[in-house]
This record gives sequence, structure tokens and C-alpha cells, in this order.
Amino acid sequence: MTDDLTSCTLRVRVRYAESDPMGYLHHSKYFEYFEMGRTELLRRAGFAYRDLEAAGVLFAVAKVQCRFRAPAHYDDELDLTTKIERMTRARIDHSYVLRRGEMTLCEASTTLACIDRAGKLIPIPDEIYEKAHGES
Repeated sequence: MTDDLTSCTLRVRVRYAESDPMGYLHHSKYFEYFEMGRTELLRRAGFAYRDLEAAGVLFAVAKVQCRFRAPAHYDDELDLTTKIERMTRARIDHSYVLRRGEMTLCEASTTLACIDRAGKLIPIPDEIYEKAHGES
């Protein structure tokens, strides 16, 4: 397991409730997995999203892109790799690869904006920015 803020891999199992009547992982659930990956990446770097929210620091999805290559099925064990591709003072670009074994099921990316409770852009907290850039 990584303890930095640049990459992590999370294992997930497709639950019955996430599957459509054909037994495929519903397309909307992939985006929930991406959120799980981002949250876990922060957690492994020593930050709790709950604490950030309590301090008035929010990350809003400003852009999302996903390319589905093959379906996931009920009860599959999947590995989701989440990486920070770019971080500025007010945004984070993540990439995601979801795999079943060696097979890539989807590739995605998101852009998150750092905002306050009023929706105004704010700087990413220094401790997060510095850790992601290898400072301190």
C-alpha cells in the first residue's frame, strides 16, 4: 500500500445491488468506485475527507470522462487504480483504471475543483498540495 498522495489501488467486489438485471455492473456505479478511489487515496496520505468537509474544504467534480472497454459482472473482484495526474492550487486531475485480473474494463479521468461551502474556488490546503508535490 502506498502512503503518498500520488497513486493507490483499491480492491472492490461487485455487489448484487450494483448489478443490472443482466448481471452487469451498472454504468452509474463506476463513478461511485472512482469516488471511493479518491477518498482512499486521501486517506492513505493521512487526510480524511470528512475532516476537510468539516473545515469547509470541498472537492466538486467539474469534469468526468469514462471509456468502457468490457463489462464487470456481479461478484467480480476488481482492482481500481487511482492516480493524481496533475494538481494546481485549485484543482486536481485524477485518472482511473479498473481491471479484472489483467483485463482493463474501463479508463476514466476527473477534474475536481476545490471550493468552499458557497461554491467559490479556494486554494487546496497547503498540507495536501505540498504532500502531492513531494514538499515538506
